[in-house]
Amino acid sequence: MERTLVLLKPDAVQRHLTGPILSRFEQKGLKLVGMKMRCFPLDTIQQHYSDHAARPFYPNLVKFMTSGPVVAMAFDGKDAIAVVRTLVGATNAREAAPGTIRGDFGMSFSNNMVHASDSTESATKELALFFSEPGDLNDWEPSDLAWSYNVEEELS
Repeated sequence: MERTLVLLKPDAVQRHLTGPILSRFEQKGLKLVGMKMRCFPLDTIQQHYSDHAARPFYPNLVKFMTSGPVVAMAFDGKDAIAVVRTLVGATNAREAAPGTIRGDFGMSFSNNMVHASDSTESATKELALFFSEPGDLNDWEPSDLAWSYNVEEELS
């Protein structure tokens, strides 16, 4: 099982898409293990996007991500990082395939509603940044796990 971070950006929250987007991940069979909605501090957003600090779009990205509430979510699942990124779709929402979150709900390259960790290393770093307090993440077993996976073959 893998754990990954998803951020619903201010445009998703402002457009009342939190529920529809969350349901995509849950309907796929991913397990929600943490969620918080808040206006994250500037330093948290700067640290999260520090890899892009030298790029020309960085100031606008930080401004956008601090313009309103963000919903941070942690999901567990088999190959969760790749599964989430497939569900999210291409960065440029105009190019994202129909059926993906960005393909169904978006038109923008910059305001693309969702951030999803792109690797195990990124997920580990990002989860620690957004879910740093004890009790922020919950390990639990869904009662319908055997309906989402062949437990004996895929999870042993």
